Amino acid sequence: MFGLALAYLRDRSLTTALNVLLLGISVAMLVLLVQFANQFSNRLDRDAENVDLVVGAKGSPLQLILSSIFHIDQPTGNIPLESLAMVRSDPAVKEAIPLALGDNFDGFRIVGTEAGYARLYGGEIARGKMFEKPMDAVMGASVARTTGAQLGQKFIGSHGLETAEGDGQGHDHAPFTTVGILAPTGSVIDRLILTSIESIWDVHGIEHDHAETDHADHEAADHEAEEYSHGSGHELDEQQHALSAQGHLEPEITAILLRYRNAAGAMRIPAMINRQTEMQAASPAAETARLLSLFGAGIEGARIFAWILAVTGGLAIFIALLNMARAREGDLALLRVMGASKLQVFGTILLEGLMTAASGAILGIIGAHLALLLAGRNFQTLSDLGISATRFDPAELAIFATVLLIGAIAALIPAARIFRINLALTLARSS
Repeated sequence: MFGLALAYLRDRSLTTALNVLLLGISVAMLVLLVQFANQFSNRLDRDAENVDLVVGAKGSPLQLILSSIFHIDQPTGNIPLESLAMVRSDPAVKEAIPLALGDNFDGFRIVGTEAGYARLYGGEIARGKMFEKPMDAVMGASVARTTGAQLGQKFIGSHGLETAEGDGQGHDHAPFTTVGILAPTGSVIDRLILTSIESIWDVHGIEHDHAETDHADHEAADHEAEEYSHGSGHELDEQQHALSAQGHLEPEITAILLRYRNAAGAMRIPAMINRQTEMQAASPAAETARLLSLFGAGIEGARIFAWILAVTGGLAIFIALLNMARAREGDLALLRVMGASKLQVFGTILLEGLMTAASGAILGIIGAHLALLLAGRNFQTLSDLGISATRFDPAELAIFATVLLIGAIAALIPAARIFRINLALTLARSS
């Protein structure tokens, strides 16, 4: 039956190819939507799960979350250095980790922070050690793999958060030294370069008291009180240098990541910061949910359209098989005379529908993963979000099975015609 069904499909190769292509497009769309929605959602949840609140400059709360947790947007600005001590003094705060953003190396963001930041994501040193003094740098797993960085290697940071930002001029006077490489975590720190806050100060010529900011014990580093983050982009860098020349530059920080000690903090701290300070507090959970809801409407609409395409593909298979059954009634009757049972002939037609549907489903799944691969290589944001072409989602099996069902249903009516064929009349009409 398989060979006969394959021969029938080859006999009308153009129609078969068009049906397979139509189903393939619909399946590819469905797989892309499933992969993107699930990987995007999982990555957001993974990166934000250990952060209860982000404190930063006034502006868009979503932008603050995207820049400080997911590192895919520009920061909203700087906040006073004193805000770190103020936040840490609150008894409801379990941990407060500062971030310093503004420069990159080869497109990877350099983040001035403390050792506690890596611990938020389960970051462990695979080779070398954690940064201990100014200008020490620790590479995330993806950074080290992409750049080929080795322990002891020096590199120079450039203005801006992306390669294309700024004028391409680097901080030649203050090179970093790679002292450690993190093990892969599947989180945002895989694509970051971590260094101390003092390093950011030194890179931008900010005077500071080393004695007050030295961390003898890095396990308790997140309880020190002096941090700084150089804002974002070339314009801010120029402003900093101008202010430094005037002697007016004061150390600032970009954002603070908070963890609550108790539930009371979640009720009180955000309201206090938003109402009583010039800063804003944004909840990663709330902003992530809002971001997913914005994507959700578009994804759901595209999913409905893709299923409409799949059903249309099923209708195309139905019409093709129905026309085939009508045109080949003589051949089918001859098969019956030669000894084939009704069920065997029925199965042959049904198999045609299943083979067409299976071909379309396989083509669509392969095409979707190839599209993810190409998109990840050509769109940095997708790569930053960790969208991978190699991950297989269990929902793809459900899509494959549903498309097979559509193919089987489309073939049922044409296949059922075999039970209504009058052999003698059909053979006489064909002769």
